[in-house]
Amino acid sequence: MSDLTITTTDGLDGKSVDEYLGVVSGEAVIGANVVSDIAAGIRDVVGGRSGSYEKKIETGREEAIKDIREEAQALGADAVVGASFDYEEMAEGMLWVNLSGTAVRTA
Repeated sequence: MSDLTITTTDGLDGKSVDEYLGVVSGEAVIGANVVSDIAAGIRDVVGGRSGSYEKKIETGREEAIKDIREEAQALGADAVVGASFDYEEMAEGMLWVNLSGTAVRTA
């Protein structure tokens, strides 16, 4: 079921929700090392974008998507609707990425 759809909308165009299977979520905790923290700080001071932090956040999102996909598939879902990302700083240099939504089976 690698074609499981994850969407921020409440439904899917051309399909109706046949069954709501429950809330699912995927999480990732990511951290940056001291070297990339210093380098990112220097780039931020000169107004540039921090590529190292952006890559870490992208990795966190990908891990959260992988987790939510596996949890939804285990429930027999073919889609996750109402998906939403949340980002929280847990401690200095540690970021929690959460993706949650509702697993559904469509008709």
